[in-house]
Amino acid sequence: MKYVSEILPSLLSGTKITLLLFVITLVVSVPLGILFASGLRSRFKVVRAVLSFYVWLMRGTPLLLQLIFVFYGLPIVGLVFERFTAASIAFILNYAAYFAEIFRGGLQAVSQNQREAATLLGFNRWQTFRFIVLPQVLKIVLPSIGNEIINLVKDSSLVYVIGIGDLLRAGNVATARDVTLLPLVLVGVIYLIMTGVLTYIQNKIERRFSYYE
Repeated sequence: MKYVSEILPSLLSGTKITLLLFVITLVVSVPLGILFASGLRSRFKVVRAVLSFYVWLMRGTPLLLQLIFVFYGLPIVGLVFERFTAASIAFILNYAAYFAEIFRGGLQAVSQNQREAATLLGFNRWQTFRFIVLPQVLKIVLPSIGNEIINLVKDSSLVYVIGIGDLLRAGNVATARDVTLLPLVLVGVIYLIMTGVLTYIQNKIERRFSYYE
């Protein structure tokens, strides 16, 4: 226990970095995903083509490669980012593409008849989206969104490759220094706690949206 108390502060410090990246990515990528999902259904072919290529590129290449490209590749053309900023950009762009596909599927699942019925009842486009479309879309996409959010927590460990002092890096440093696997076991426990909390929140939200069944 004495050893655990000695290394726990560094692990918790790394956890703060992991959670900060998680929150920034989620707060920015979800709205972008909704915006891109709308663009993927745009009547303008150029907009659809550009966004389709972007989604294909982000989903078709590893996040690790994108992370390395942003931090090590872009400086070649004069775009230099601080480590955490580079990680945030890579994660936001990657997850926005996944969220865009999820929300696009949700939007397609809402019947056009319901939209037309809302129009007949006097709803404008914003009211139709807010009161008719959005609640149904959220219920449809919640399981997929929840899975991506949990993946985001685990994917955050990839920032270790560009030298950011996240949770995994803190555990690896302690393991290499003290020649023991206990720090990595604690890292695993912390990740399990974070994903467990998120799973609990997801289940609570899904039960709330079961009202729309």
